[in-house]
Amino acid sequence: MRYVAAYLLAVLGGNESPSANDIKKILETVAVGVEDEPLNRVIEQLSGKNIDDVIAQGQTMLASVPTGGVAAAAGAGGGGEGAGAASEQKEEEAKKEEEEEESDDDMGFGLFD
Repeated sequence: MRYVAAYLLAVLGGNESPSANDIKKILETVAVGVEDEPLNRVIEQLSGKNIDDVIAQGQTMLASVPTGGVAAAAGAGGGGEGAGAASEQKEEEAKKEEEEEESDDDMGFGLFD
């Protein structure tokens, strides 16, 4: 990832086709180690390509990746089951908060009163 980030920094700096030495200079300024094999792989994969097109292609690929959470649970559970589990979790959290408030009342004072 550091090589891709350095490549993008070089492109943003106006160098449309950064070399391995350009990327090494960027990484050395922030004291990051450089390994030749992954660096050369990044250069090979990105050289000659429009970086905006590469980013756009990556975004379309990321759109199909499940990210977890309620939407993924709803999709995996057939719709209603995932939403039901989420509402149950919210109810449990609300009960815990109420219990914490009640325990403050038992002491006669709260920590944040």
